[in-house]
Amino acid sequence: MPATPESAPLHRQARALMARLWPYFGQARGAWVLAGVTTVLASATEPMIPALLKPLLDRGFQAERSVALWHVPALLLLVFGLRAVATFLSQYSLALVIQTGLQRLRDALFAKLLSARLGLFDEQNASTLANTVVYEVQNGSALLINALVRLLRDGLTLLALLGYLVYLNWKLTLVVALILPPLMAVVRSLSKRMYRLSQQSQTATDELAYVVEENVLAHRDIRLHAAQAGQASRFGKLSRGLRQLSMKSTVAAAGMSALTHILSALALSAVIAVAMMQSADGSTTVGGFVAFITAMLMLIAPLKGLADAAQPITRGIAAMERGLSLMDQVSNESGGSFNKARATGELRLIDVSLQYGSGAQEQPALDGIHLHIRAGESVALVGSSGSGKTSLVNLLPRFLDSTSGRVELDGVDLKDWDLAALRAQFAYVSQHVVMLNDTLAANVSLGQQPDLDQVRLALEAANLGPWLQALPLGLDTMLGHNAMQLSGGQRQRLAMARAIYKNAPVLILDEATSALDTESEQAVQQALERLRQGRTSVVIAHRLSTIRHADRIIVLEGGQVREEGTHEALLALGGAYSHLYHIGLRSTESPTAQPPQQVLS
Repeated sequence: MPATPESAPLHRQARALMARLWPYFGQARGAWVLAGVTTVLASATEPMIPALLKPLLDRGFQAERSVALWHVPALLLLVFGLRAVATFLSQYSLALVIQTGLQRLRDALFAKLLSARLGLFDEQNASTLANTVVYEVQNGSALLINALVRLLRDGLTLLALLGYLVYLNWKLTLVVALILPPLMAVVRSLSKRMYRLSQQSQTATDELAYVVEENVLAHRDIRLHAAQAGQASRFGKLSRGLRQLSMKSTVAAAGMSALTHILSALALSAVIAVAMMQSADGSTTVGGFVAFITAMLMLIAPLKGLADAAQPITRGIAAMERGLSLMDQVSNESGGSFNKARATGELRLIDVSLQYGSGAQEQPALDGIHLHIRAGESVALVGSSGSGKTSLVNLLPRFLDSTSGRVELDGVDLKDWDLAALRAQFAYVSQHVVMLNDTLAANVSLGQQPDLDQVRLALEAANLGPWLQALPLGLDTMLGHNAMQLSGGQRQRLAMARAIYKNAPVLILDEATSALDTESEQAVQQALERLRQGRTSVVIAHRLSTIRHADRIIVLEGGQVREEGTHEALLALGGAYSHLYHIGLRSTESPTAQPPQQVLS
């Protein structure tokens, strides 16, 4: 049975993970070589310090010195200077390796998200994905590589000091070596526990961040329903759980460090006892003893480093595995090779069904839809909530794929189209407007190099000309987070301007005028009428003014087409459309109001 990550030895996990990371972090070969050479050089200077003490104590304090007064201090300065330069170069080259590799890994993860299948964003929340891409890979890679280099440095230092100890007194060195087996056993046991706790802590951190994300998004509802206390309690419970996991990790790490010190103290006590016995028969000198004790005490730092390395390595492995598992699990959207600069806009849905759930009891969102939309035709979709309107339009740019049947653009199955070429044929305006924290020009020309004259024309066509003129920075105005400082109507019209600027052959409007007042809607309707000329348009709307001039109205009910025809023909038919129309009319009538905007549910 293959070892699981948790059950596999720490060195195997680290080795396997570094093999995965090498394509990203291994390209800075010069920096790696410099880091390796300077790390070896810094480690080699460690035994030089006690080596200089031996002749100083044995011959430097006698009446007639055999060692020149300035030799040892000069050599000490040389050794420490060499060590300082080597340490600086090692840290700098290592930082270069980490930051260069981290940039490549982050770029690869973000590119993976940009081309990921859209279902991923329904399965994982935004805070988890952002935390993985930005924070976990950054912290994990820094922890892992720093810890591995520290492991190499401390390991080399340990070997150098042990070699010098063997040279000085092999019997005393055997006493020191007795602490290594129990120390390694402690490290192995506690590292498994820290790895498990690191994984649990990261999951708890994701849950905590998700609560914050939910409360930020729903801040109005939280206040309206006075739910602050309940949400604070929910957050506090998760926060306490994270604190407990963090304390368990701290106990494990501190326990490892404490045991290292205890074992080191036992070894030191044994060495002093044996050395005192050796001094009685003259087999060791004062200089030799002090040099041995100094070198042995210098062993504590690399031993502690080796023991402490388990915590950052386990945390780094757990964090990086989440990033790499995201890379493995995220499958790209699939498309064909058919490419066309500009489609005519003819759409066909042939026996199309769509089911979100996998259970047989799930009601299909779309059930056997047959629909032909001619090039340049304006089609409105109406129906009650849940009738399948949004599901249908989401099939067109392949935000969703049908469970069965075919969807065609210009006679070519959408799955045979190159995805970028397919989506270039659609302009989509939703009731849920999303703007980027960028300039006004960049938001209107999203994905294209902005033509400032065309951007201005698009804004004017969307009834935003006066607003644009009042902006001190004009098209260079930064919109901020999702342009939340703008009104709902302004944000909706910005989305309109984006669609006008794109000038695609197929226009999809999903409740696109829902946030506009009557005056603004009239201006935008005129722009949309001009925009729809010569283009295929598919419109979802509740307002009668948005759809009554459509070439054809499609009535959906239960995921099926129930009626289709013009506004007047469907009213005369007296069926589902007529029912929706009159319900909407009665719900908006007011004895004192002007003739209302009819609303179709």
